Amino acid sequence: MSPVFSVDDHRHMARALKLAERGLYTTDPNPRVGCVIVREGHAVGEGAHLRAGEPHAEIHALNAAGEKARGATAYVTLEPCSHYGRTGPCALALCEAGVARVVMAMVDPNPQVSGRGIRMLKEAGVEVAVGLLEADARALNPGFIARMRDGRPFVRLKMAMSLDGRTAMGSGESQWITGPEARTQVQRLRARSSAILSGVESLIMDDSRLTLRAEQLNLDNADEIVIRQPLRVILDSRLRLPLAAACLSEPGRTLVLTTEEHSAEKRRKLEAAGAEIQVMPSDAAGRVALRDVLAWLAKNEQVNELLVETGATLAGALLDAELVDELQLFVAPTLLGGEARPLFALPGLTRMADQRRLCVNDMRAVGRDWRIIATPLPTSASVDSKVP
Repeated sequence: MSPVFSVDDHRHMARALKLAERGLYTTDPNPRVGCVIVREGHAVGEGAHLRAGEPHAEIHALNAAGEKARGATAYVTLEPCSHYGRTGPCALALCEAGVARVVMAMVDPNPQVSGRGIRMLKEAGVEVAVGLLEADARALNPGFIARMRDGRPFVRLKMAMSLDGRTAMGSGESQWITGPEARTQVQRLRARSSAILSGVESLIMDDSRLTLRAEQLNLDNADEIVIRQPLRVILDSRLRLPLAAACLSEPGRTLVLTTEEHSAEKRRKLEAAGAEIQVMPSDAAGRVALRDVLAWLAKNEQVNELLVETGATLAGALLDAELVDELQLFVAPTLLGGEARPLFALPGLTRMADQRRLCVNDMRAVGRDWRIIATPLPTSASVDSKVP
């Protein structure tokens, strides 16, 4: 039987979710979590998890509540942890503080925790209720959930295009299609991501730095956020990345994923220039196998959210393989013409029945541009299907 939640329960959990947002750009690879402790209808302590290795949200809230936590209700956006890592179990801390009731938005997808925190609380006589504002809690941590549940990151594909669906002139010139407000949004997408993925062809053409820049984030704590630069991941099956590529001299790490052992001299030069090189399995066409890339990044680099900034070929390949969880399209009110470069290279679309459907989740103005957030639908979805 589903628990019944009061208006006050909703109000306090909404506050906990708001607190969790404070860690949007800083908790990686940990989830974003908020906690509010309430006694006799009043919040007596609250907290958020802000950085990996530092106290979790529940500990901050308990420290703020002190003795007032005894007999109180704790509202937490994710099941309290039950294992010892860099910090102790939050479920145990709640029990020891004498909390009488714990309301959580969702069960932790981490196999080390899932259900165990709930069991620990119940065995200590704490009342537990689960599922309040769960959809909102899940939306805060899509990457952590995907990594724990599916063994791969949440893949977010960002593209900028003209109104006629073009990304660059035929020569490759592309700066700038969109305005400064859109670029700020892209910086924030980078900031919340564990890693940024691009193809070597895009790097050769644009020489992108793929970094966070405090002056473009337009956030009060921008200087703190840019300390953690997302991992830069370049797919380069033949090690063609130029030694002078701008991304190699930027703060943070640049990981080049290739398909075979190349000459020791070529590899040595790239490594000397600042690249880390990892050999990956190849697909039938001799390119880096995309599914293996995602699994490897999740397992070896703890990548939660992967932001893809690339050209039409890799973008099309990810869509074709149904590996894109979310599209963020920035549309500028300009026309580049028929000779300009297309948004996606999607082979095999010869009939209307082959078209790739999207579900548009959000569309709004960003400065003079528009941002569309969409979810690709499975290829099995009929073109005649009703799209929500």
